[in-house]
Amino acid sequence: MPGIFLPDDDATAALGATLAAELQPGDLVLLQGDLGAGKTALARAIIRSLAGDPELDVPSPTFALVQPYDTPRGAVLHADLYRLGDPREVDELGLLDNPAAIVLVEWAERAPEIVAAATLVVSLAIPQGGAGRQVTVTVGR
Repeated sequence: MPGIFLPDDDATAALGATLAAELQPGDLVLLQGDLGAGKTALARAIIRSLAGDPELDVPSPTFALVQPYDTPRGAVLHADLYRLGDPREVDELGLLDNPAAIVLVEWAERAPEIVAAATLVVSLAIPQGGAGRQVTVTVGR
């Protein structure tokens, strides 16, 4: 799915649903992009789709670092490593502890072992002019 343009929130939600439908237990998805690129919005859309609840409260895990969800598709972890002080701290978060969990990680570049374990990488960018988002999806390992 390379080179996807998302003009608005509805397109982001639709991409989130498409990605969620393809995710399998054990998948580790990296959400990459600058601040404001839409990583959390896309994660929210994926989680809501996995949960089957379009109104599910999905807060940003910026301060908690990890938000867990129980969904009909199994355990889902949403992590934001932006505030990670040291890459070794990632072990304490338990992101790789449940081999059946679907894990979504923002700012994964702060923990090389997470990057190495990725099964899917979603890169989001703000196009020139600031309208919409440009997305590239690549398969990891």
